[in-house]
Amino acid sequence: MSAQTFALESLQTPTGKMFIVTDEGGRLRAADWADHEDRMRRLLRLHCPQGIFELRETSQPSAARNALETYFAGDAGFINGVATVTNGTEFQRAVWDALRRIPFGQTVSYGALAVAIGRPKAVRAVGLANGANPIAIFVPCHRVIGKDNSLTGYGGGLERKRWLLKHEASL
Repeated sequence: MSAQTFALESLQTPTGKMFIVTDEGGRLRAADWADHEDRMRRLLRLHCPQGIFELRETSQPSAARNALETYFAGDAGFINGVATVTNGTEFQRAVWDALRRIPFGQTVSYGALAVAIGRPKAVRAVGLANGANPIAIFVPCHRVIGKDNSLTGYGGGLERKRWLLKHEASL
């Protein structure tokens, strides 16, 4: 069994250093903050065939990196155009697809997201799928809030979630 090799880039952002992982086709496999690298690697293992992969640093900027740079500069338009690949479950992929349909500057509750995928009683499962998202910002799990409009957990931390929501509201 051979390891799948992915390109690894790092990018300084207003919310901290981020890692971007792409495959040989330039498709985004993971995006997360450097202080959450262990989680990023764990999620990559879960979403990678056989759970075996190798990361190689590259200086060649990917479409994902370029999209993140424009996003943080105030133009969110390129985020949705980046090709992504995950190997989550059918349920997880349904949640992640629904997340990508939440417009910039808007939020939804976990319950509303469960309704949107046709599984209104699966609120907790939606939360778990949200937490298993390996592609921060591109699959905008930060746009999901509590039913009382409170900021709830976010893998990158609540301060980043607050910053991202404020940033997107201004776009």
